[in-house]
Amino acid sequence: MVALAAVAAIAGATAGGWWMWQSGWAANVAAKARWAVIATTAEMGFRVENVLVLGRQETPRDELLKAVRLARGAPILAFDPDAAKQRVEALPWVKSASVQRRLPDTVFLRVVERRPLAVWQHQGRFALIDRDGQVIPDGKLERFAHLLLVVGEDAPVHTARLLETLWNQPDLMARVKAAVRVGGRRWNVRLDNGIDVRLPEENTGSAWNRLADYERTHHVLAKDVGVLDLRLPDRLIVQKARQSEGLEPGTET
Repeated sequence: MVALAAVAAIAGATAGGWWMWQSGWAANVAAKARWAVIATTAEMGFRVENVLVLGRQETPRDELLKAVRLARGAPILAFDPDAAKQRVEALPWVKSASVQRRLPDTVFLRVVERRPLAVWQHQGRFALIDRDGQVIPDGKLERFAHLLLVVGEDAPVHTARLLETLWNQPDLMARVKAAVRVGGRRWNVRLDNGIDVRLPEENTGSAWNRLADYERTHHVLAKDVGVLDLRLPDRLIVQKARQSEGLEPGTET
């Protein structure tokens, strides 16, 4: 009889616990207990007094703090660093972020911002792109007028590699103003004097180095030239300016 009574008591307790869990009663009690503990720790000095930020340059301060969602004096143990990290990384300029609580009263935020690589022209609009080809929404593009202008639907994902190639010849690179992606395969480069340089699909670096050699030896960029075609590996095809008049970068002949 004692054993039967014990089994009945255990079954009743189990059923009661299941009911409390299903009804949310246990969760409500746990939540109230948690907030009671957090309130107690806040009274003990575990409150947000400082928010330290490292790495911010382009992201507006108010926009960053709004994403963190912190107020001075708030209980620091109520702050969720992981949720704040997700909100901060959703900001246009932020590539990655780390958020830490440093007890008793400091939240430390480190951000890595995207670095503008070029200005992308697409469908009549202009946008900044970074090294990964990601668009950086920014309405003040005039600050980045010195960056290379690239054109073409798939230009963003290929721009970093192109720039690595072009910078192998710094003197030539200093004269590059724009680059147009042609057929999703290769680039045409527009120089500051209006000359279009047609680069090949493969061995782009070798072709660019050949142009640098031609310039040092023959000063081809100072001549009456409209197009320099480097697509053939063993020669340079030159079109005079009047032959290429009216051509846009990327136009094939």
